[in-house]
Amino acid sequence: MNKRPVTILIVGWLFILAGSVGLIYHSLDVIRDAANGLDRHELIDAAVILPLRVIAIISGVFILYACNWARWLCVLWMAFHVVVSIWHSAFAFVFHLVLTIVIGLLLFRPKASEYFRKAQSL
Repeated sequence: MNKRPVTILIVGWLFILAGSVGLIYHSLDVIRDAANGLDRHELIDAAVILPLRVIAIISGVFILYACNWARWLCVLWMAFHVVVSIWHSAFAFVFHLVLTIVIGLLLFRPKASEYFRKAQSL
């Protein structure tokens, strides 16, 4: 049996939770704004943000199933947020950068890599 490290459990559920909360939050925004008519900017936001939330959920679920591609997707998802936060505040940029580094370290540390490697060999 390939025992899942606690850090993988935490990161997987963190992404499932963040994606789910974001999906609900942004979906409610779209529904609320739809009553007043969505402009082009709001439609583009919804077309980008909602799928990104789904990607977070997918990466979290498949990290728990030890799919190696899911940990890469998770880090790419975070890296995307680092890039996007450049146009926001310095705090948002630094926060996302630090979070990306921490998540990357947790997902690619030796025990985590062993967990994903053993799962692939099964």
